[in-house]
Formats: sequence, C-alpha cells, structure tokens
Amino acid sequence: MGRQDVSPDLAPGQFRAFTKALLNDLRALEAMLRDGLIESGVRRMGAEQELFLVDKGWRPAPIATDLLEVLHRPEFTTELATFNLEINLPPLVLSGNCFTQLHRQVDDYVGQVRRAAKDRAAEVVLIGILPTLTNSDLSLSNITPRPRYYALNDAVTRMCGGAYHLHIQGSQELHVEHDSVMMEAGNTSFQVHLQVEAGEFAHFYNIAQAMAAPVLAASVNSPLLFGRRLWMETRIALFQQSIDTRRTMPHRRELAPRVRFGERWVKDSILDVYREDIARIPALVGATIEQDSMEVLKRGEVPTLPALQIYNGTVYRWNRPCYGVLDGKPHLRLECRVLPSGPTTADEVANAAFWIGAVLGGAGAYGAICNRMDFADARGNLLAAARGGLQAGFVWIDGRRVTAPRLILSEILPLARSGLESAGVDGHDIDRYLDIIGARVRSKRTGARWLVESLARFGDTGTEPEQMAALTAAAAHRQ
Repeated sequence: MGRQDVSPDLAPGQFRAFTKALLNDLRALEAMLRDGLIESGVRRMGAEQELFLVDKGWRPAPIATDLLEVLHRPEFTTELATFNLEINLPPLVLSGNCFTQLHRQVDDYVGQVRRAAKDRAAEVVLIGILPTLTNSDLSLSNITPRPRYYALNDAVTRMCGGAYHLHIQGSQELHVEHDSVMMEAGNTSFQVHLQVEAGEFAHFYNIAQAMAAPVLAASVNSPLLFGRRLWMETRIALFQQSIDTRRTMPHRRELAPRVRFGERWVKDSILDVYREDIARIPALVGATIEQDSMEVLKRGEVPTLPALQIYNGTVYRWNRPCYGVLDGKPHLRLECRVLPSGPTTADEVANAAFWIGAVLGGAGAYGAICNRMDFADARGNLLAAARGGLQAGFVWIDGRRVTAPRLILSEILPLARSGLESAGVDGHDIDRYLDIIGARVRSKRTGARWLVESLARFGDTGTEPEQMAALTAAAAHRQ
C-alpha cells in the first residue's frame, strides 16, 4: 500500500488486468522458488515503529504531515491518521550486538520525531492504544491526505455497506458504530521482521504462529479504548473489527476475515499462504501494473512483484508473509504484527528479541509443530493472550495445559536464548533484552497491567477525560 496510484474504482477491465498481474506475480514467485533464486545464507531482522503524536493536553495532535516535511527522510512515513507516524528501520544482520544496534536505531529515529514534535508543542507517545483517544478523533477530518488512504477507506466502506460496528467485551463492554475505516488508526504497533530461507519458510511460519501467544502475553500494552477497560491487548480486537469487510453482505459471510491468524498450518511454502488469501479474500484496491514479472525473470532480472505487494498490503495476517528485494536479491520474511508500541524502546527491542529467539529456538526444538499441536489451539491461545495477558492459560505442545507465566519462564525464554545463541547474537545482548522479559513476567508487570492498576488507583478522583490524560502523561514521562 506504499503506492499512491491505487484505486478502489478501477473499471472491470482494469481490475481483471490487475488480477491477471497478481496471478502472474504468483507464477514468477513460484519460478523463483523452483530455481533457487531466493536469497539464502544470511539472517536479517528489521522493525517498523508506529507512534502517536499528542498535544499539550495529551490529546491526539494531527501534525504528522507537517513533521514529515521537517524530517524529510525515507525512513519516516505516513500512517492512516494525521496523529500517527511510522518509522521503517533499516534492516540488520542477526548477529553480534544487533539488538543493541536496533535499540540505538529506535532511540535515534524516535528522538528525531520527538524533537520535531516539541517545536510544535507536541509529544510522542509509545502505546498500543492512546487512552485519550475518542470516537470523534477517528473522523475523516484526521485521515492522512494521501490517495492510498482515501482508496482504502472507499473500498472498505463499500464492502461494509457504509457502517462499521465495534463490539468488544472485556472487564467492561464497548459497543459503537462508526462511518469510516479510521477506527484502524486507534492502533499503533512495533512490527518485527525476520528473514528466512525459502526451504524453511513453512516450518518457521508455523512456529511463529504458535509463538505468537506467549510472546504477546508478555508484551500487552493496550487495555483501554474510549475510556473502557477491555482486553489486555485490545488492539487485536479493534484492528480485526475495524477492517472486517464480511459483515453486511450475506454472500461475503463465508469469506475469510481480512485481519486474520489463518485457518491451517502451512504445508509446503509461502505460496500456500498467498494462494489461500487470494482464493478467499477479494482485492480491496487495484492499480495499473506496467511490469510483467515473468518477462522480467526471463530477462535475468529480479521482479518486485508489484501486484502481489499491493494485494498483500491489504491482507493483515498477524504473522504476515513478505517478499522483498534488497541489494538486487529477492528474499522472504516473516512479519510479526501482534506486538504493541511501547511502553519504552527497551521494552520494544526486548519483545523483538523474545519473538525472534522464540521462533529460532522453537524451530530447532519442536520439529513439525503441525503434528504436535492443533491449529485451533494455536489460534485460541493468541486470543487468550490478547484478552488476559499474563493471566492467560494455553493449550500447548502435545495437549499440555499451562499458564502463560509458567510456559514463558520454564520453556519459551530458554528456547529464545538458545535460538539467539545459535544465530550468533552476543551473550550481553541476549542477557540484556531477555532479562527484561523475565523480570516483566516474574513481576507480572506488563504495560497493560501498569495502566490498569494506575487507573484503579484513581478511584473516583477526576473525570474520565482527566484520568485518561493523567495516564497518558504518566506513560509519556516514563517512556
């Protein structure tokens, strides 16, 4: 969705041409997999930092486009709302002190945004859902004025029939209606990427699916929405419902959700995931595709797979498969999308180290996880983690029932340590960041738990907006 020329209103012939280009991209990817053209022998990681911008009253500050004119670097980019920004961090080879390097990157880039924001009497907040956010903030007046965002809103609104319904039940209940896709802008995340080889993709993807639950349970930071205490990671419910295009039209009810965990384990390759999505989820937008990916391959060049990239950008798997080209070489990545922004950059990097280590360690320890765990249990575990955080219970390998803290401390953290060691990560880096996870789990002190307990201590002191502003200010001061 980084392209500006996408449209939900292409003529039927243009959409047929886009679909043809999409299938052509799949054939090109299949040929690259068959001919061994996907990069191997190197393991890289990367991340995307999303953040909120707030004013002196700790309310959303719609100044993102102004800040981008000042920042003026390709790493900084827009998000759906003008009170959000995204930072695409440069990839790093997974070895040595790579997590210290990542931490420095995050601090540097977030610091640049913070300094630019301060010049406009604004601040950065790293949090999954901003406590001071209101339904009125999510109006189209705050949509980022870029063609791709208008196209996304038009397409999703048309498929939803013009009405967006949000219903989340946690410690309290929230039921609201909205008129645009802007509910999605209530979320910010810290998305982590891990490069994998073509032959190991299916195995690593399946392990990543299983690991999503314990990693999220230790990382929750989004318990509040519109003043209501809901799930410990309410982002999961909010994002899924904000782009659900199946609700209003009977013939769409059997389609797969656009924000999804998946329906089954992957058997063979990344093609399994793309083919399932294309078969079950209609394209939201299209574009005129000039590049013929098969012809590019025949010339001995590397295609960018533009139609597939556009399509994949509108299917929001919690573990998303990614294709990219770096330094002229095509590669495959896993993108973990379950992790929230914040509460500190150290926490975010620790979450990244935990997830990457757990995937690498689990890949070596568990074998074919599809033979040892029911897929429905993996999906149910993720929902349990989102609802309860470290209070969740899981159905784990071989049908074992275990609490989230016990599983993380006794099994997943040691696996993550061994996974990072096998990748050649420095012991100091491993200790520094995994110890953050261990301390957090032993104390049961996630960002979400801190927010919930802080809110409880207010009691009847102050109005709801005052309480939400105080929480946001406290989170910002401590980040």
